[in-house]
Amino acid sequence: MRPREREHERERTRESKSTRERTRAREREHERASESESKQERERECTRESEIENTSERERERTGAREREKYHKREREHERDR
Repeated sequence: MRPREREHERERTRESKSTRERTRAREREHERASESESKQERERECTRESEIENTSERERERTGAREREKYHKREREHERDR
């Protein structure tokens, strides 16, 4: 190879290396973003599950309170009837 051709080849190699480095950097950034998204989705899912559990617990408490109230009301009616 002539000196000019060698220099041209080195320049292409540098450009190619630079392009590969940019591509790798973009891929790493994409992976980080994807991991972050996955983590956020897991956190949202945990939050949803927790909200469902809390809602169910509150509903059970309300149901229990209603049942107790019905029981006491029947008891008062029975007392009144006696």
